[in-house]
Amino acid sequence: MTSQEEAIALCQAMVQSRSYSGEEQGVALILKHYFEQAGFNQAYLDEFGNAIGVINGQDPGPTLVFDGHMDTVPVPEPGLWTQAPFGGDIIGERLYGRGTSDMKGGLAAAAAAAAAYARQTQRQFAGRIVVAGTVYEELCEGLASSYIWQAFRPDYVIISEASELNLKIGQRGRAEIVLETLGTPAHSAHPEQGNNAVYAMCKAINALTSLPLPSHPLLKDGLLVLTDIKSDPYPGSSCVPAGCRATFDRRTLTGETRESILAPLQACLDELAATDPSVRATVSYAQGQGRSYTGLTYAVEKYFPAWLFSPDDPFVRRSLAALDQAGLHADISAYEFCTNGSYYAGFKGIPTLGYGPSQEKLAHTVDEYIELSQLRQAVQGNQAIIKALLA
Repeated sequence: MTSQEEAIALCQAMVQSRSYSGEEQGVALILKHYFEQAGFNQAYLDEFGNAIGVINGQDPGPTLVFDGHMDTVPVPEPGLWTQAPFGGDIIGERLYGRGTSDMKGGLAAAAAAAAAYARQTQRQFAGRIVVAGTVYEELCEGLASSYIWQAFRPDYVIISEASELNLKIGQRGRAEIVLETLGTPAHSAHPEQGNNAVYAMCKAINALTSLPLPSHPLLKDGLLVLTDIKSDPYPGSSCVPAGCRATFDRRTLTGETRESILAPLQACLDELAATDPSVRATVSYAQGQGRSYTGLTYAVEKYFPAWLFSPDDPFVRRSLAALDQAGLHADISAYEFCTNGSYYAGFKGIPTLGYGPSQEKLAHTVDEYIELSQLRQAVQGNQAIIKALLA
């Protein structure tokens, strides 16, 4: 079986194992088994449930990590699919199923490329290659990657998210921002005796969404998008709501910080309150918490920073040249969505690139698929990048 065929078979097997966030054990075991069969020096599951495979070169050198998340978003309405969401069916030159593009295809291509490079070079290279199948990315980008960083302290990271086989040198960040308004309860038969927190919320939302946001020539526009809202009490039978809570998805840019993102929002609300005393509102970062399939619990602030490297950085130039030499021309761009790169590059400053098969826009869609030609080429491209960074 060729390395390209290995990648297709591995992707298909992983797609056939449903792996919503917190339910990744089946895919983790499939990936661990592949690492063992392909001759990785180490193959294990860590305490958080990440599947890790390590290939050591014969000489000391840098550590290159391929990071690909194993979890997927749910399939809320499988009846809308024309192909079985977890069938992993190949029809023509497409492999269908949840997670094919986001991102079991990219993870399979990275694993197969690492194994192929070790075979072809007989491990005569300097450094080590780590392939990490990570958990919980769809809910908390970079959380699981912190365990990879602690274990390996990588010198380079490749995020194997879909890039259409182009090189991604950055991404927008993401923050979940909670807006809360405080009112005064009353019976709905006498609303004048209370202060309706939902009405205050409407005013606060209008004020916040009118604020200008920054823009970047490569990362594009910062965004503030309302994603949910709920009154308190709910349901509010015969009650004027005393509280209301809304969540915004804030897509952030480089140069913005944890503090600078919240400050103008709170200042806007304070200004609104000064002119309208019925509005009492605050903003904060959402707090995420959950449990891995291993039983390990987590709590994390939902702030995941943007990051960007220069096209002139040596590791970018070497990777781009290696792809060209392999006959795989790649353009330079940036991800519009958030990835585990927020931890490696955003928090730790590690040289990081995105490279993977398929299109960003196929993530989370009905009848998600991956083109087999992209999957095959990603195996070849990853080998070229390994050679460029570990030569």
